[in-house]
This record gives sequence, structure tokens and C-alpha cells, in this order.
Amino acid sequence: MSDWLHGLPVLWMAILVFGFTYLVTAGIYAVITVFAVGERARSFKAISPGLLSPLGVIFGLFMVFTAAQVWTDNEKARAEIDREASALRSAAILATSFPSEFQVQLRELIRRYIADVAAQEWPLMAQGTANLRAIPGVLAEALQATLALNPSHEGQKTAQRDIATAFETALDARRQRIIISESQVNMLKWACLFMQAFCALAAIAMVHSDNRLASIMAMGIFATGVAASTLLILAHDRPFTGEISIKPDPLLQVMPGIAGSRYRHITLIGYATSVGRCDGLMGARKIASPD
Repeated sequence: MSDWLHGLPVLWMAILVFGFTYLVTAGIYAVITVFAVGERARSFKAISPGLLSPLGVIFGLFMVFTAAQVWTDNEKARAEIDREASALRSAAILATSFPSEFQVQLRELIRRYIADVAAQEWPLMAQGTANLRAIPGVLAEALQATLALNPSHEGQKTAQRDIATAFETALDARRQRIIISESQVNMLKWACLFMQAFCALAAIAMVHSDNRLASIMAMGIFATGVAASTLLILAHDRPFTGEISIKPDPLLQVMPGIAGSRYRHITLIGYATSVGRCDGLMGARKIASPD
């Protein structure tokens, strides 16, 4: 599925999906009605109504397996974001074991990292173009600063080790988050779903070809179910794309200082980038830079 379709508001996506489904259903009904004359009409009526049940069951199984993939991706994405946020929060808390100079430095680095994630990585994940080629420089700098410390007692040694572990956990969660952002229902699965729905609608039209009202009602009910199922999967297909996509709120809660008006600017500019406005990304970088 194309980026513009996933990026549509849910209302417009629903109008498009339901409209297209009903249009195809009307086309199938019209074609079957035209051909349901003479010998062909008797052939259509010879098709057993029992064929409809397995067709519906197969379509339902296709939908269940596809939906299972989508729900799993969304749950994993939320879990990794929560894990990343928890690791960063732990690092900020453990930093209190060291002098205030290090605390300020570490909190500022974490703040810059979160701002960069919200302004730069999130739009790239929405487009499915984020990659793992580069390690976040800010997080690497924070890890280096932590390892460069000279603990003066056993408690600081333990805190230093735990802070380093927290940053490693955050990096791993980021990797998993980016990998999940590339996941979506592939075109073969969509093609199989639509073909199965087409076969079921055609079979309904043939079985009820001698009763137009019954045919319209049965096809309309099934088409509505197909459209509703398709809309549900399509709206959640890409965890970081669309109106109901996953937002970086758990990360922003780690550092309340960037979760206010500053993040509102980052969000507006960053998400503009997801539809191809490169100038928006440059503006977000300026906003996200430290004072």
C-alpha cells in the first residue's frame, strides 16, 4: 500500500475503502446480472449455496492471520518505546549519584537525544525510511561520558555500571523500534485478501442471481464486512504512520522540559517532513538544538 493511503485521516480512509469496496461489489453484481440469462442463468443456479460457507471461512482466516501480524507489530513497537523510555529515565535517576556537573551534562544529552528522536527519527519511521547505519551521536556521547567517570566509592561504581547498561538497553530498544517501523502487510497478502473477497462476492451474486433483492442484500452485507476489516487492518498496518499511529509520548515524559510548547513545534515540523517537506526537518533541528 502506498504512503499517501496510510497517511490519510481515518475518516477519508474509511470513505475511500468503503467507496471502493461498494464500487467493486456493484460491478460484480452488474456483470453477473447481465450474464445471468438463458443457459448461463441455469448454470449459476446450479452452484451450491454450500460453497459460500468455505469461501467466507477462508476469507475470515486470511483476515485473522493478517490482523495478528498487525497487532503484534503494534504491541512490540509500544513495548520497545516503553523500554527505551524506562532505560533513559533510569539513567537520569542514577546520575544523581555523581556530582551535579555530570548530572546536568547527562540530562542535557538525554534531552537532546529525545528531541532528535521526536523531530528527525519519527518522521523517517513514518515514511519507513529510518535505518540503523548510524549510531545516535548524542547517546554515544552520553555513554562515553559515563564510562569516563572515576567513581570514588562502591555505590558510584554500581551506578556507573547501571547507567552504561541503561544506555545499551536504550540503543537496543531503538534498533528494535526502527526495525518494526519497516514492517507492514505485503502486497501478496493484500492481493490474496482481495481475491478471496472477490470470489466470495461473485459466488453470492451467482447463487442469488434469480432474486435481485436477495443478491443485493447479501452482497451488501458481505461487502460491508470486507470494507470494515480492510479499514481496521489498513489503519494499523504501519505502527508509526497515520492518524492513529504510535507517538513518542513515553520518551517525552522522561524529560518534561521538552514535552511542552517546544515539542508542539517539533511535532508540527517533524510530521510535515513525513510527507516530503524537507524544510520542515531543518526547522525541527533548530528547535531541538540545546539553548
